[in-house]
Amino acid sequence: MEATVTTANNEEKTWGGGNEPLGASYGKMMMWFFIVSDALTFSGFLAAYGFSRFKFIETWPLADEVFTHFPFMHGVSAPMYYVALMTFILIFSSVTMVLAVDAGHQLKKTKVAIYMFLTIIGGFIFVGSQAWEWKNFIKGEYGAVETVGGSLLQFVDKDGKRVALEEFAVKLPEQPEALTRAKGKWFMESAETVPTYSVAEIQAGFKAHPDLLIRTETLTEKKKKTILSRADSETRLSTAKYVVEGANLTRNEYGSKLFADFFFFITGFHGFHVFSGVIINIIIFFNVLLGTYEKRRSYEMVEKVGLYWHFVDLVWVFVFTVFYLV
Repeated sequence: MEATVTTANNEEKTWGGGNEPLGASYGKMMMWFFIVSDALTFSGFLAAYGFSRFKFIETWPLADEVFTHFPFMHGVSAPMYYVALMTFILIFSSVTMVLAVDAGHQLKKTKVAIYMFLTIIGGFIFVGSQAWEWKNFIKGEYGAVETVGGSLLQFVDKDGKRVALEEFAVKLPEQPEALTRAKGKWFMESAETVPTYSVAEIQAGFKAHPDLLIRTETLTEKKKKTILSRADSETRLSTAKYVVEGANLTRNEYGSKLFADFFFFITGFHGFHVFSGVIINIIIFFNVLLGTYEKRRSYEMVEKVGLYWHFVDLVWVFVFTVFYLV
């Protein structure tokens, strides 16, 4: 009987507070509900990415070959460097958010404003960096060709180093072609972006450079792309149908088309979360400057937006691991 009373007292102590379970306010509880539901959404997306990658592992792009750009260092191969810098900036913004929340507990208005401002700057840098990364991913760097069967062919020199289309493709004289209704200007403008070179120009340039070889998207046991012999390269190139430059939702010069689909969707969805967090932080920041929370003697709003910001940072750790490291 005594044990039962003790247990009941402990439960009442734990869940005491009426409509505030565990002493958490309504706003905090709703933020936690949102975070849990959003975490399940991201988990579903990343799980789908994992299953797709496992299914097409032999043709999946290598992150070290895709994300090699660094601002103001054109032509310099810096695999994963800028992505790592982006990640550091976002994680550091979580640190400044923690300091803002702590300053709010101490009712130090000036420190809250300073740390929130630094958090906002970090968020803007991350979103801008992600947009810059998207630009380079969409534009591409080397180019490739797609065969009739849908296989991707990339070009390398005798040492296995990637060679861009512009380095060997030749410009052939344009042949006059009668414009029919199916090939009129209206139809041409509504189609895909016309590539810089045609398949015939790529084939002619490849023939004129006997030191070039073709690399397929298939991985070897050593996790390297398969390089064909010169004879096999010429045979495979004869089946080329499309010239692929960069990546979009239809084609991808780096490898499997699904990689580009998942990359745009998941990183875009996360980027939307970061941008939303920056906007919310700006609103809270101006309220701090106006002394709204100082008058309430509570900076709980800073703490609530801090929960969201930490969640966004944590999600990026998983996205970074899945897309760039694994």
